[in-house]
Amino acid sequence: MTDIESPAPRRKLPVFTGIIVLIALAILISLGTWQVERLHWKEGLLADIAERRAAAPVPLADIEAMAAQGGDIEYRMVTATGRYINNKERHFFATWRGQTGYYIYTPLQLADERYLFVNRGFVPYENKEPEMRMQGQLTGQQTVTGLARAKLPGKPSWVVPDNDVAKNIFYWKDLDLMASSVDLDKASVLPFFVDADSTLNPKGLPIGGVTQVDLPNDHLQYAFTWYGLAVVLIVVVAISWFRPRKGAAQ
Repeated sequence: MTDIESPAPRRKLPVFTGIIVLIALAILISLGTWQVERLHWKEGLLADIAERRAAAPVPLADIEAMAAQGGDIEYRMVTATGRYINNKERHFFATWRGQTGYYIYTPLQLADERYLFVNRGFVPYENKEPEMRMQGQLTGQQTVTGLARAKLPGKPSWVVPDNDVAKNIFYWKDLDLMASSVDLDKASVLPFFVDADSTLNPKGLPIGGVTQVDLPNDHLQYAFTWYGLAVVLIVVVAISWFRPRKGAAQ
């Protein structure tokens, strides 16, 4: 009588290892779920920004009041009237559509003698100095429409170079330094910027409408990564669990 072969015993998962696996699985799933939540938040934010940019412009006083109350003024359409102080413009190093140059930040003097720094737009590297674009140096009372931009709380990153006041080259938008470098009292300068819209300037310079909404939305990709790692972990544990031990009876 032939012996009936008994099935090979399965590999046992030690208790400690099982706990570690469960903890790792919980972490991976939590990270994936967090990224899904971030995805919904980012999509809502982008939709909100798109709605603000498409809205009718509001008076400057409305943005001032909102900023004073700590409200979110970013990318809200606004209109302001005043006189450009062209001899106090500041130059922010930038690229626009693959071309190196500068954004021209010019203080707009308002009727109440305060100032609003306006990003009038982009000029190529060779047009940095005002004498290379004199027709774009608007004089007299001007009305500008554009997007409100909040004042930066500090330098964005240590990798960003320091602003070079002597050469009038700014690598980050330090509003206080822009103002003090042209002898404007901080108290007389509004605590935000305005990016001018694409209304054509004489001879096309500066080129307005340069605001870029740089909000990467990779959360779905990250969510798939974390959930994918969780699936891989489950598969590895399952293979380990069901694989026969070496040396088991044949």
